[in-house]
Amino acid sequence: MKKITVALALLFSVLSLAQKMTAKQPENIKKRVAELLAKMTLEEKIGQMNQYNGFWEVTGPAPKDGNAATKYEHLKKGWVGSMLTVRGVDQVRAVQKIAVEETRLGIPLIIGFDVIHGYKTLSPIPLAEAASWDLDAIKKSAQVAAAEASASGINWTFGPNVDITRDARWGRIMEGAGEDPYLGSLIAKARVTGFQGDTAADLSKPNTIAACAKHFAAYGFVESGKEYNSVEMGNNTLFNMVLPPFKAAKDAGVRTFMNAFNLLNGIPATGNEMLQRDILKGSWAFDGFVITDWASIREMVVHGYAENGTDAAEKAVKAGADMDMESYLYVAELANLVRSGKVSEALIDDAVSRILTVKFELGLFDDPYRYCDKKREQAVIGSAENHAAVLDMARKSIVLLKNENQLLPLKKNNQKIALIGALAADKTSPLGSWRIAADDNTAVSVLEGMQKYVGSNLIYEKGPDYFLGKPAFTEEVQINYSDKTGMDRALEVAAKADVVVLVMGEHGFMSGEARTRTEIGLPGFQQEFLEAVYRVNKNVVLVLNNGRPLALPWAAEHIPSIVEAWHLGTQAGNAVAEVLFGDYNPSGKLPVSFPRNVGQCPIYYNHHNTGRPTNVDNNVFWSHFIDVDKTPQWPFGFGLSYTTFSYQNLKLDKSTYQRNDRIEVSVDVTNTGASDGIEVVQLYLRDVTASVVRPVKELKGFERVSLKKGETKTIRFKLGKEELGFFDNEGFFQVESGVFQVFVGGSSQTVLEARFELK
Repeated sequence: MKKITVALALLFSVLSLAQKMTAKQPENIKKRVAELLAKMTLEEKIGQMNQYNGFWEVTGPAPKDGNAATKYEHLKKGWVGSMLTVRGVDQVRAVQKIAVEETRLGIPLIIGFDVIHGYKTLSPIPLAEAASWDLDAIKKSAQVAAAEASASGINWTFGPNVDITRDARWGRIMEGAGEDPYLGSLIAKARVTGFQGDTAADLSKPNTIAACAKHFAAYGFVESGKEYNSVEMGNNTLFNMVLPPFKAAKDAGVRTFMNAFNLLNGIPATGNEMLQRDILKGSWAFDGFVITDWASIREMVVHGYAENGTDAAEKAVKAGADMDMESYLYVAELANLVRSGKVSEALIDDAVSRILTVKFELGLFDDPYRYCDKKREQAVIGSAENHAAVLDMARKSIVLLKNENQLLPLKKNNQKIALIGALAADKTSPLGSWRIAADDNTAVSVLEGMQKYVGSNLIYEKGPDYFLGKPAFTEEVQINYSDKTGMDRALEVAAKADVVVLVMGEHGFMSGEARTRTEIGLPGFQQEFLEAVYRVNKNVVLVLNNGRPLALPWAAEHIPSIVEAWHLGTQAGNAVAEVLFGDYNPSGKLPVSFPRNVGQCPIYYNHHNTGRPTNVDNNVFWSHFIDVDKTPQWPFGFGLSYTTFSYQNLKLDKSTYQRNDRIEVSVDVTNTGASDGIEVVQLYLRDVTASVVRPVKELKGFERVSLKKGETKTIRFKLGKEELGFFDNEGFFQVESGVFQVFVGGSSQTVLEARFELK
């Protein structure tokens, strides 16, 4: 442990994926925190470390008995530091009034909420946003979310999720940025600054909210993709794959971290001292506070790590968890643990100081009702400007996976189009998971979006229902496996059309927390329906709605056009229609690999080579599957356009470099097609021989380039130590001499290669 702790002093010191915001707290805030802390009783201090979910109708009568009554008394005593899921100006003002005007010290509450991809006006799910590779648009999306949430009284979001994951089975893959730590780090920075602002001073503005990097750490690597499961991980993966986006979030000034539900090598993340004390608060010098995930302190007893609630509270606070979300254990146990000498009051003071500091930074002590402006709430939420921003984000998130014979874009006139599928008219599912403030039935459906193209000859037929009932956030989606009512009529309509647009996929609540799947194809009998439509009309455009990579080997082989449209949020249908009819040329690229089948999971582009990567001996003894190709169906970074691009003249400014040199790479990219378009030019690197084996490719640069038809641009990249190096198994950052390969192209299956030597 000591060796790792010392090594981590240098951990990520050269990582330049995110610029630092001002880290030093103003002296007046430090002074005010110290003065307030000196006035607080032990119970009041511990109260600041206690977070409760909304437990009664705040504007109604006070609860009289039961658990709610106990929580209410704690609130009035000043034993609650934060509440979550209380929202709306009226509700927040009412609960804040109790904290400020009825407690002894009048310490305001920080109000938290899961603002994951918007508040009322929703952007695409985070995984879809990552497919845009547009950092400015992603930042703008977070700004819209912050503006609406803060107008509703909220001042803290439990986002962004910066978990790297490689497993499509895991439901929470929809919350993050995919499989790559470089892209994930840049997106982490974009989201943090979008929520909080670009500088520390921005946090006190009424239209920003504190962000929370989660889940610390390694939650995206749970075994079999099963929620709340265990993680076994070596230091190579931890340091090089998992931690970089968290470090980028910290460097971007994120004010809170949330620890994870999972075990990490036998230790619950909530009780993991190495993660929270040694790395986060030690080597990284994080000066915000750490909140647990929901009841994760109490769950350490169930894990078998803590004997009881008392033991769990002790282990959590010693490990570095500052605020308890809904375990009730800090408020119940910490005072006695301090008085018995088992927990130092200095640990309590440190945690409370961190929490109070963030409250001061938010401006809550200067104006506890700064987020409670009814007029702003009415003006900001659902504004035309916000809808325009999420529509732009949705357009950029769409990925064209296949387009044989230029079936797309559709013609706006003189083409008979059949739109088929229950999801095509659905106004709730496109909102996606983790949208608990948004109202059902508020998404623009694909049908509505396409109907705006009045010149098109559009016929809609729902066909059979894919799902039963009205799925809810707290329930599992019921899949229809047997009732095929409406299929025959849909096939009749399909047969008479020039082209069929078939909308299929997952319901919005089939991904997200606790939505693990062991089959990741089209759910229910959708595959049967797809094949039936194809038999009567080969001109099929398959529009996918999903929150995870799907395994679609039959569709990949047979369906001529496939559009990855994810769960795109409030403006989903308009974005899809603009892409289908060619008013927007798709530019999205996959942030995660799509497997051929679930048996390939986890699958990812930045894997190691193995000792037998190819069949050089022409026998069975090499690294492969015997029943399917080992490559993904669609690789990381892949995405087509209605135009085409060519890559030529990959050049390095020289072939040999010294350790401190900047390596300059250039490539010519030409739009060789018939329309203007945007290409995401991607640069990958491989350290051919290293003291710790490096992946076959690692993304180290990209640029979104707008090119008119026939236009050529020279794209330039610069590589330095931060791109060339890696972390060894003790946490030291290394830049080693040797041969490096540079790859450039339009996906991780790049087309050009060059080499250089580092002396």
